[in-house]
Amino acid sequence: MVDPSPPADHAASEKTRLRAHYRKARREHLEQLPQGLRALVLNRPPAPVAALFAGDAPIGLYHPVGAEAPTLGWARWLVEQGHTIALPWFAARDDAMRFRRWSNPFDEDELAPGPWKFPQPSAEAEDLVPGTVIVPLVAFTADGHRLGQGAGHYDRWLAQHPQTRTIGLAWDCQLADTLPWEGHDRMLDMIVTPTRIYEGQS
Repeated sequence: MVDPSPPADHAASEKTRLRAHYRKARREHLEQLPQGLRALVLNRPPAPVAALFAGDAPIGLYHPVGAEAPTLGWARWLVEQGHTIALPWFAARDDAMRFRRWSNPFDEDELAPGPWKFPQPSAEAEDLVPGTVIVPLVAFTADGHRLGQGAGHYDRWLAQHPQTRTIGLAWDCQLADTLPWEGHDRMLDMIVTPTRIYEGQS
C-alpha cells in the first residue's frame, strides 16, 4: 500500500510557506475590523458549542497573541457560568506544555510572561487536565485539519490525552482548501469562526 502522505521535508516546507501566508491574511483581516466590532466578535460561545460544556471537567483555552482569534470573551463567559478554565503553562522552553488554572479572567494581572513570553498562570496555580481544549491555529480546513504555530506543543499534549475534545477558534480568512498532513498532526473536533461552526472528522 502506498503511503498517501507527502515526504516529511516537503510537508514541513509547505507548512512554513502556508504559515507566512495565513498569518499575513489574519493580520490584515484584524486590521480591517473596526475597533468597536472587535469587542463583539467571538465574545461568547455560540449556543451549540456552549451546550457541549456540561459537566465539571476544566476547559483549556489559549491567551490570544497578536492577530489570533480572541478567547478572552469565552474565558469570562465560561467562568461566569461556573466553569473552571486553564491556560497553557511552561516551566521552561524545553519542557512539555501543561495546563494550570486561571481563576479570574477579568484580571489579566494574575498572569505573567512565561518562557515563550506568552501570558500564563503562576507556578503556584493548580495543575489541571482539561476535558475540552480551545486550540489556537494559523489555518484550518472545513473537515478539521489544523495548521499550528509549528512547535508541536498541542499535538504532543493531545497525543497524551486522546479523549480531550478539541475546538479551534479562527477568523474566516484562515480557512484553507487543503493543508499538509503529517502523522503526528491531530484533527480538530470542531472549528468556530465569527460566521460558522465546522464539524471536524477526527
